[in-house]
Amino acid sequence: MPKEIVHSLCKSASLDFVEMRSANHSNSCYSTHSHDEFSFGVVDYGSAKYKNLQHSYQIQAGVTVTINPSEAHSCNPDQGKWSYRMLFINSNWMADLQRQMFAHKHRDYLPFKQHLQTELQSYQQFAKLYDCLLTENNPLMAEGSLIDYCQHLFNPSPDSTPLDATTVSRVQELIMDQLDSHLALTDFCQLIDMSPFHLIRSFKHQYGQSPHAYQLDQRIKRARLLLKQGGSLASTASALGFADQSHFQRNFKKRTALTPRQYQQFFV
Repeated sequence: MPKEIVHSLCKSASLDFVEMRSANHSNSCYSTHSHDEFSFGVVDYGSAKYKNLQHSYQIQAGVTVTINPSEAHSCNPDQGKWSYRMLFINSNWMADLQRQMFAHKHRDYLPFKQHLQTELQSYQQFAKLYDCLLTENNPLMAEGSLIDYCQHLFNPSPDSTPLDATTVSRVQELIMDQLDSHLALTDFCQLIDMSPFHLIRSFKHQYGQSPHAYQLDQRIKRARLLLKQGGSLASTASALGFADQSHFQRNFKKRTALTPRQYQQFFV
C-alpha cells in the first residue's frame, strides 16, 4: 500500500501568490510563530488549542480560522491527531483587492476583524475554494473564486457605482469569442480598464454569474451541442479548453446530473 501523506505544502495550481498546506491525522505541534501572508483555513478532524496574540480558543472540526500577517499565533492538537487545511495569500495582493473593495487609499492592508468563524457555511465555502485552488488550471476560475471568497470574509458595502452595460458586455463577447482559452482576470481588466473586484461585481450584476462561472457554463452548453453532433469526449474536452477528460466530466455532471457519455447516448 502507498504511504499515506500526512503533511502537504504546495502552491495553487494556477496562482503563484497562493500557498496551500494540509495535515491529515497529524499530531505535530507548532510553537508560537507568525506569517507574512494572510492565512486562513479550517479544521477537518479533531480539536485543538488556538492562540492568537492574547486570545485563546478551543477549536474543533468545522471551525474556520483567520490570521492576519505578522500576528503571533499557535495552534496545536488537544490530544491524539487532527486534520486541517490552510491557505496563505500574499499580503500585497490582498491589500490591492481591499483597496478595490472598500475604495480606500491606504497603502497597508485591512486586518480580519475576528479570529475564527463557526458557521457551517464558512467551512463549506472554504472547502470549495481549497479544492478549486488545488486542482484548477484555469487562472480565471481560480482567481475569481478567491475574490468571491475574500468578499465573503471582509463583507464590503454594496457598490453604488453606476454600471455600464455596454462596457461589461465586451467581457462577455471576449469569453464567447475565446471559449477554449485560459483567459485571466487581467485580460478583462485591461480590456475595459476596471479593477478585478468591480469587474466581477459588475459582470455578476448583469449576467447573474461571475466571469469564470459564466465561462464554464457556456463551455458546458457548447459541449452539449458538440456531443449531440457525435463529437468524442476527448475532442470535445480539448476543443473547449478543459485540462483533461476528468475535469470535463466533473464539471459537466455538476450541471446536467449526467456524465458526458450518458448525455450523448440520448442523442447518438
